[in-house]
Amino acid sequence: MLGHTLGVSRFPWPGAGAAGLAIILWALVPLLMIAAGDLPPLRLSAMALLAGALGTLPMARSRRRRAALPSRLQGVAINLLGALLMAGAVGACFAAFSLAPPAEAALITYTWPVIFLLASRWLVLRRLPLATLGGALLAFSGAALLVVPQALSSGVSGAWGGYLLAFGTALCWALFSLASQVPSFRFGERMPHLLLIASVMTGIASLALEGVSELPSSRELLATAALGLGPYGIAMLAWNRALGDPQAHRLGNLAHAVPVLATLFLVIAGVTSPDWRLPLAAGLVLWGSYTASTR
Repeated sequence: MLGHTLGVSRFPWPGAGAAGLAIILWALVPLLMIAAGDLPPLRLSAMALLAGALGTLPMARSRRRRAALPSRLQGVAINLLGALLMAGAVGACFAAFSLAPPAEAALITYTWPVIFLLASRWLVLRRLPLATLGGALLAFSGAALLVVPQALSSGVSGAWGGYLLAFGTALCWALFSLASQVPSFRFGERMPHLLLIASVMTGIASLALEGVSELPSSRELLATAALGLGPYGIAMLAWNRALGDPQAHRLGNLAHAVPVLATLFLVIAGVTSPDWRLPLAAGLVLWGSYTASTR
C-alpha cells in the first residue's frame, strides 16, 4: 500500500501539522463530554456525528481525478465500510466511558496508535524494525503513565463490557486509519457522507437500545455541536490529510499525545489537579514518536 514511500527520508511537516491539529481537537473530547452532561452514549454519538457531517460539508470538496472512479456499488460499499468503522469507534468510545472507569477505558482505547503504527509499518517494510517497536513502547508508556496508577488504585471493577468496547474502539480507529490510506477510497472527499451515515447508524441503535428521552438542554446541544464539529469533523479531515502524506506511517505514534494533552486541558480547566507525571509523560511521548519515526 505504501511501498513507494521507502525512498523518502524527510519528515512530512504538512502532514505532521494536520496530524497535530487532529490530536489537539481529539484531546478536547473529555472536556466536551463533561459539558454534554448525562446524554446517553449512543444518542450523544448520533448528535455529534450529525454536527460533524454538517460542519464538514463545505470543507470537503470533490476533486476530478484522472484515475477511474469506483462503480456505484463499490462507492456504496466504501461508504458503508467507512461509516461503520466510524460509528463503531465513536459509539463504542462513548459507551465504554459510561460503563468502565475512564482511566482504564482510556488506556485500552489509546492502544489504537500502536495497532495502526505497527500495521502500517509492516505494510511498508514487511517487517517491524526495532526502532518502531521501541518507539511504540516508549510513547505508549508515556500515555500509560497518566492512567495506570488510577486504574491500579481503583482495582478491577469488573466492567468487562466497557473494556471490550474500548478495545473495539481501538480496532475501529486503527482500521479506519489504514483504510484512509487506500487512494481509491477517498475518505476525505466522502467525509460528510461517512459522518452522516454513521449518525444514522448510531441514531437507529440509540432508538433501539436507549429509547426516547427528553430533549437536551441548550448547553448540551452546544457542547455536542462543538464535539461533532471539532474532534469528529475538522479533526477527521485533518487526520485524513495527514494519512495522505507519503510518510503517513510515521504519524501514528503522535496520537499517543492525546491522553497527555487531554489531561493538560483538564488541569487548565480546573477539572483535575496538576500532576508531576504530566511533563514526564509528554517527554516519553515525544521521545517515542521521534524514535519510531527514524529509518
